[in-house]
Order: sequence, then structure tokens, then C-alpha cells
Amino acid sequence: MLAILTGHRKKATQGTEAQAVQLETSNMTLEIRVLLMRHAETALPHVFHGYESNIDLGPRGYRQAEAVAPILAAFKPDVLISSNMLRARRTADAIANVTHLPIQIEPELHERKVGNLQGSPVMGEFGVWPDTLAKWVSGDTAYTPEGMESFDQIRDRVLPVWDRVTLENQGRTIVIVAHGIVCRVLMLSLVEGYNAADWPRLGRIANVSISELVGSGRSWRAERIGYVPDEVRKINETEEMRTPG
Repeated sequence: MLAILTGHRKKATQGTEAQAVQLETSNMTLEIRVLLMRHAETALPHVFHGYESNIDLGPRGYRQAEAVAPILAAFKPDVLISSNMLRARRTADAIANVTHLPIQIEPELHERKVGNLQGSPVMGEFGVWPDTLAKWVSGDTAYTPEGMESFDQIRDRVLPVWDRVTLENQGRTIVIVAHGIVCRVLMLSLVEGYNAADWPRLGRIANVSISELVGSGRSWRAERIGYVPDEVRKINETEEMRTPG
């Protein structure tokens, strides 16, 4: 009788352990790969384009999008997401043509609201934008001139989208086509070891540059940041050689 009871206890213990392992496995979050990409070049690349501008791609932008599409397709993505702004959607169209994925539109991934900065020339180290960026890097991420979005406002707008789409696509590869500042704010808010002070550390986030993030929840690591494929570099260099002066 004792042997029988002992056997029952062992089976019960084994059953409990198996259930615990099964529960633990079911609660594990599968890693997700996100290919976060800035849209291709606009028709007027030398001025600021914020949320207020729904400008299309320029000729070079369309060539960039076509060049980067097969590179992204090689990752065998499961999901293709885009901002609803025309420049992002046109970039995503080229990717969709190669991957045969439907485009999931996420309107809250739109470009930063820039107010009266819209349409003004990019002026290098002086002006409203460099002053704003200096405050963000120094820790004042709530700062913004009137009519424009702060770092905090952008973060609070885009992180819920990120959380939702990654939760819905665990274990999958996602392509997200967004905007330069959106890409930066996402990475500085999500990648381990980064914050707003690391804005310069990210380097340039060029048109159709790819930042590859792997992780889940709020734990992400960057496999690469701002990677520009050679196929795109060749297009950029060829266009620059054709430009007089």
C-alpha cells in the first residue's frame, strides 16, 4: 500500500511540475524583429516637412524605395506597417510590391508637428530646431516651441502603437516605415542603454536607412542602427554626381 501511495505522490508531483513548465512556457514572450525604416527622400528634401506637409517622394526617393524593397524582402517579413503620410505610404508601396504583404496603416506614427517651421530651410547648427534638440539632449524633453511637439509628446503618441503591434506579432518580423524623428524617439525610448541624451550617438538616420531592433515588451537591443544598403548608396552617389555645382 505504501508503495502504491508513493507512486501516486510521484505521479502527482510530476504532473504538477509538467503543468508549471507548460504555464511558464506559455507565458514566455517570443522575440520580435523590427526593421524600423525612415521613408524615402521627398520631392523637396532641403526644407522641413512635418505633420503639416503631406508631400510625395521625389524621383530619387522612388528609386531609393525600389532599391531597398528586395533587401527588406530578404528578411522574410510577416507584417508591413506604415505611417499614413504620403511619403511613408509610397515607400511602403514599393516594399509591398516585392513582399506581397498588405500595408497596415498606423496614423499615430506620423511625423512631428513642427508648426511654423514647416517649409523653412534646414539651417544646420543654428535656428529653432537645433535649440530644441539641445534642450532635449540636456534632459528637458518636455520643451517645445509653441505649435510644435516635444520629445515627450512624440514618445507618448508612438509608444502605444509600438506596444500594440509588437504584442500582436510575437515571434514575427515586422517592417515599419515611419519618419526620421519618430524612428529616433522610438529607439531612444526602447533600446537598452539609450535615452534622449544619446541623440547624437544614433548618428544619421538617412532616408530608407534600416534600424534593426530585436526584443519584446520594453526590452530591446539594436542589431544595427541607420544602416544604408549599398544599393541605396549607389543611387545617392549617382544623383549627387549629376547635380551641378
